[in-house]
Amino acid sequence: MNTSGEIKIAVAGLGQRISVVIRNLLAAAPGARLVGYVDPEPYGLPSLAKRGIEPGPQFADVETMLARTKPDLLMVGSPNHLHLEHISAGLAAGVRVFTEKPIVRTEEESWALARLLRAHGEEAILVGLVMRSSPLTRAVAAALADGRLGTLISMEGNEHLHPEHGAFLMRDWRRRQQYGGSFLLDKCCHDFDIYRMFIGANPARVSSFGGRAIFTPGHEEMTGRRYADGTSAYSVWRPGWNTSAETFSSDADVTDHQVAIVEYENGVRLSFSANTHAGLPQRRWLFMGTNGALEADLVSDRVQYRDALGLAPAETIAVEEGSGGHAGMDPAMGRDLAAHLLEGKPFPVNAHDAMVAGLTVMAIDRAMREGSVVDCRPLWERLDREMGR
Repeated sequence: MNTSGEIKIAVAGLGQRISVVIRNLLAAAPGARLVGYVDPEPYGLPSLAKRGIEPGPQFADVETMLARTKPDLLMVGSPNHLHLEHISAGLAAGVRVFTEKPIVRTEEESWALARLLRAHGEEAILVGLVMRSSPLTRAVAAALADGRLGTLISMEGNEHLHPEHGAFLMRDWRRRQQYGGSFLLDKCCHDFDIYRMFIGANPARVSSFGGRAIFTPGHEEMTGRRYADGTSAYSVWRPGWNTSAETFSSDADVTDHQVAIVEYENGVRLSFSANTHAGLPQRRWLFMGTNGALEADLVSDRVQYRDALGLAPAETIAVEEGSGGHAGMDPAMGRDLAAHLLEGKPFPVNAHDAMVAGLTVMAIDRAMREGSVVDCRPLWERLDREMGR
């Protein structure tokens, strides 16, 4: 807790996403300021400059920056393959760390981070699983807690992206697993974090199918499509570091669509689907219980409930109105961060939550690669062992 209201922030990887997080944190904590950054290609810099936010001096490496600036917080917004290195540097310098999701990229990196947390304490790291701060998430959690569903039996979840979002992923550094991990890990790990929170148990076993069938050379002719104003399709979103000029013929090795099935330790089953080329973009949760069903639509920001027999009209559940990025999630996470750092209030997500979410997706991807059902329980046993829980 920082009672002075001042927060000195150093940044490792000043990309587009972390610039959004920084803007929202500074809006909620006016006494916070940036004291330096490390990034040879800071794609998030124009976003800060547009709003008059001074980034501080540029440093060549994280260790030098931390030694010279002595910050209160290191914010890690680098590509995912650098997260462990930059988190380690922050912990070694005795600095609190906030990192964007996914917290790390592979199982081996997960075990290495677990050992670091055992040495430095789990509270040393905060993770940007932004859905935990969502007003809609909080409304759904409250509705599930009030018992109206009865016993939760199963759940459906999805994330179907607009084609421009999918095209961005095929040109950005996230297209390569060596930098970002899998598509599902980079894009949807916070979905699986939320599912675990709602369901109230760890995954027991998972299976998955997926591949590349959209952004492939066989569909190259789709690049000729235009919007009504003449704008070229598949080029609207500006990618960041390590950009590919190609969309359908890039060197991407991530999936562009994937489905997963998860059985949790309490017997609840989840089906999940993701697609990067949806004419009807959707992010939706559907919960089925013995007494009724609950649906949350993250595009329309609407939650509704109906009893199982339809004896009463569907009830719309109020969601606190949000504005700003991610349907109000980004400003809400900025406020949560500020409240934690300045007032000591609990942050909605911890490092262990983030690691379980990441390992869940890694198990799903392993099941897809192997064509198998993966038993997740050895993962949780090893995670507890490595963290000394």
